[in-house]
Amino acid sequence: MPLFLLSFPWSRLPFCLYGLLLRPGRGLGGLGARRNEIISGALLPSAVCLSYRERSRLEGRIKGGGGGRSRYLKEGPPCALSRASEATGRRGSLTGERPDTRPVPGLELPSAAPQKLVPLNQPRMRTSMNPDPSLRTPPSLLLLLLLTTQGALAVRGGRTRRELAPALHVRGIRDVGGSYCQRHGRCCYDRDDDCAVPYMGTMCYCDIFCNREVPDCCPDYWDYCQGGGKRPPPHPGCQHEGRMYHPSEMYKENCNHCTCREDNFWDCEQEPCLVNTELINAINGGNYGWRAGNHSSFWGMTLEEGIRHRLGTIRPSPTVMNMNKMHMNMGPNVVLPRSFDAAQKWPGLIHEPLDQGNCAGSWAFSTAAVASDRISIHSMGHMTPLLSPQNLLSCNTRNQQGCNGGRLDRAWSFLRRRGLVSNNCYPLANQNTIAEPCLMYSRPMGRGKRQATAPCPNSFSQSNHIYQSTPPYRLSSNEKEIMKEIMENGPVQALMEVHEDFFLYKNGVYHHTPASNGKPPQFRRRGTHSVKITGWGEELQPNGQKVKFWRAANSWGPAWGEGGSFRILRGCNECDIESFVVGVWGRVGSEDINHRRYYSRK
Repeated sequence: MPLFLLSFPWSRLPFCLYGLLLRPGRGLGGLGARRNEIISGALLPSAVCLSYRERSRLEGRIKGGGGGRSRYLKEGPPCALSRASEATGRRGSLTGERPDTRPVPGLELPSAAPQKLVPLNQPRMRTSMNPDPSLRTPPSLLLLLLLTTQGALAVRGGRTRRELAPALHVRGIRDVGGSYCQRHGRCCYDRDDDCAVPYMGTMCYCDIFCNREVPDCCPDYWDYCQGGGKRPPPHPGCQHEGRMYHPSEMYKENCNHCTCREDNFWDCEQEPCLVNTELINAINGGNYGWRAGNHSSFWGMTLEEGIRHRLGTIRPSPTVMNMNKMHMNMGPNVVLPRSFDAAQKWPGLIHEPLDQGNCAGSWAFSTAAVASDRISIHSMGHMTPLLSPQNLLSCNTRNQQGCNGGRLDRAWSFLRRRGLVSNNCYPLANQNTIAEPCLMYSRPMGRGKRQATAPCPNSFSQSNHIYQSTPPYRLSSNEKEIMKEIMENGPVQALMEVHEDFFLYKNGVYHHTPASNGKPPQFRRRGTHSVKITGWGEELQPNGQKVKFWRAANSWGPAWGEGGSFRILRGCNECDIESFVVGVWGRVGSEDINHRRYYSRK
C-alpha cells in the first residue's frame, strides 16, 4: 500500500471529503495536474488536513514546489471549517494551546486570479452551492478513495503501541501512581473530545487522539486502555537524586558543575573544593589534635577561590622582612604565666573579630584590629574605637589593591600619616572584590594630628574623630619575647601561611596535617594571611602529651573556628606565624582623652 495512505489522518476524512467535494476550486477536479503530488504523499497528508504548525514544518521541505502545493498552503486546509470546534473548545495541548489554521505567510499564488484570504476570526463562506462541473471529483476516483480508506484503517488498527506513541512523555505528563482513565472507566478508540478526565487543574484524555506531538494522554492511558506492555522509551537524559535532567542541563555539586551529556552520562568538573568532605574525614580520623568541620560560608567555593578571596595579605618585600627586630628585656626575674588571655587582663578593650567576607583584605582587617586594641589599652579605656577596615580598603590605595590584596607596611604607614575613623562612622560596604570609593578625608591640624573634613558615611554616627598610631616595630621571633610583648602592651599582628586544611578548622590546636599528601598539586595550595595574636596557653592531649599554643583572632566571622578565633602550635614557627610579628603604639595624648570625654558628655 502507498506510504501516504499509512500516514494520512483518516479520522479527519469526513471533513476533508466535505472540503474536497463542496468547495469550488478546492476539489480533486484538476487532479491530473497534481497527480504526482498526491502519489508522493505531499498533498493529502500534508497540505489538506494538517494544522498550521504542521504545515509550517512542511514549508521548509516543499517551499518552491508546484503550484498545487503553494495554493493549498496559501489558502489554508480544506478542513479548516471542521476546526471551528477546536478553535472554540477543543484543546491544543495541556498548556491550553489552540490549533492554528491561519495561512502560511510569504507564499504567492501562481494563478493570475487574486485570491481573497478569509480573516482568522470570521468563518469561511462557500462561494457557491453548485460548483462548476469541471471542478467536481470523478465518481470513479471517489470510489477508489473510499475503498482504500477501509484498508488503511485496518492497517492502522494493527499498529503497535510503540508506533502509536514514539513521543509519549517526552514533554507530556507523567504520574506513575495516578488512576485517571481507570478510575472513570473511560477508554475511547477514536477521537473523542469528551473522553477527558480532570488532571492538575486542566484535562487529560483517554482517546487515541491524545498521542500527538505534545501528548495530553492521562498517565495511566497506556497501562489501562492499551493493555499494559512495555512503555515507550523515556526521554534521553541523566538522573540525579530522583530528578531527570535533559541533555545540556546542569546542576552544581558543591563547587563543581555537572552537565548532562547527549549519551545520558554526567560530565562533572573536578576542581578541588574549599570544603572537602574527604579531607574533613581524613583529619577527624587521623588523631591530629584538632577537629575539622564544614564552614557553611565556604560551601560552593573552589580552593583557588578561597586562596584568592579569603586571605589577601601580600608577603612583605625583602627590605621590610630585613627590618631590625626589637628585643624585649628578658631578665632572670621575668616570669611568664602558662596561659594568658588579653581579653581577661583588659576586659572591654579587646574587640571581637570581624568578617572580611570574600574580600581579600586580611591586611586591612588585622591592622585595624590590632590598632583598635592598642589604642584602647594605651588610652586606659578613655578611647575604645573599633577602627574601620573599610577606611583602609577604600582610601589606602597607593600601591595597594583593596579587596584584591595589600601590604602590611603600607597599611601601618597610612594609619600613622592619615589615620582612621571608627567602624561605626565608616562601616563595612559590600564584602566583595569591587573597589569602593573613598568617602572619608582629613587635613592636618598641627603636631602630626589630623581632622576629618567630611561627615561620616554612616549618617547615624556623629563622631568622625581620626585615630592614629606611631610607626610599627617588628618583634623578635622568640616565643618568650612575643609573649612578654603581648602581656605588657596588648595583642600583636602576625603573618602566617594558610594551607588547604586551615579553612576547615573547627576546634583544637591547629597544625598543618599531611592529609592531602599524595594528592595532585591543585589540592595542596597555600597563601599568605595576617591575624591578631591575643594570648597563649597549654593543653594536655589525650595521649598525655602537653601542647603549647598561641590564641589568635581571625577575620572570617564568629561562626568560624572557636568563635572566630583559633589556637595554633607555639614555639615551632608553625605556618610561619612567628616569623614576622608586629607591634604598635596608639598615638594618644591628653587632648585626645579630653576630646573623648567631651563627646561622651554630649
